[in-house]
Amino acid sequence: MRPKPFAQLLELARRQHGVASRQQLLRLGYSPEAIKRQIAGGRLHPLWRGVYAVGRPEVGDHGRLMAATLACGPRSAISHGSAANLLGVSDRKPDRVEITVPANVIRRRPGIRVRRSSDFLPASVTRRSAIPVTTPLRTLVDLATVLERPQLERAVNQADQSRLLTVPRLRRGLDQQAPTAAVIALLEIVDLRTFARTRSDLERHFLDLALDAGLPMPETQVRVDGFEVDFFWRDLDLTVETDGLTYHRTPAAQARDRERDHAHLIAGRTCLRVTDRQVRHERERTRMKLVAAAERCGPARV
Repeated sequence: MRPKPFAQLLELARRQHGVASRQQLLRLGYSPEAIKRQIAGGRLHPLWRGVYAVGRPEVGDHGRLMAATLACGPRSAISHGSAANLLGVSDRKPDRVEITVPANVIRRRPGIRVRRSSDFLPASVTRRSAIPVTTPLRTLVDLATVLERPQLERAVNQADQSRLLTVPRLRRGLDQQAPTAAVIALLEIVDLRTFARTRSDLERHFLDLALDAGLPMPETQVRVDGFEVDFFWRDLDLTVETDGLTYHRTPAAQARDRERDHAHLIAGRTCLRVTDRQVRHERERTRMKLVAAAERCGPARV
């Protein structure tokens, strides 16, 4: 069969981040001999067995992920850490692309970590930028099998903050899952009695410190006196702002901080500010300050 125009292959590659598989080329009408000629002529560049970069040898991150799924077959999907990075719940890119396939599929490819799963169903897969990837719920469940608690909490927070998968939706999804160790770990994190949204590691460390000091669970990222605050204990009329390097160092940000503090003061509230150093390196001293502030605001509540 005479090969179809190379322009059709380029259009396929455009939709797939610059890559195509051997099976796709055959469906376009290319014969095995024609594929060999395209490779010899520098139009196809092998990435994995049966998967090629089209037109040039380099592909971007999305091209690498798409190529990995093509290499592992039509029932595969980006998963675990690679899925977390693609979906935006983690900044970390694993050294190897992580892929999940059904348990009856056997694939071994260099540079790809293939995980086989007995409960890997089509409903566990979605697409992001046309790339097959595990759903946000499945991704978090998978992460719960490989991450420590602080890292998993960070991923849950990021998914919630970005509205990719809010905590109420995550909770409803988990309630429909079998009670595996991973699901139980996630349920402990998103328990509505204990979960609080945080935007940074500093806020998460401070929340642990506040709970250790005996304070009840605060409201987080809520508007008080016309300003959004990091932490608010409504019964104590106590607000706490965590001053990290990213958000509080510019003159304009410092001016906004003063306006916020003045608004709380006029409203009769107690407002504390804690720095990264105080939370991480002066933990006991900061804990005692929180205890003293809470006792001053409402001694019976600590």
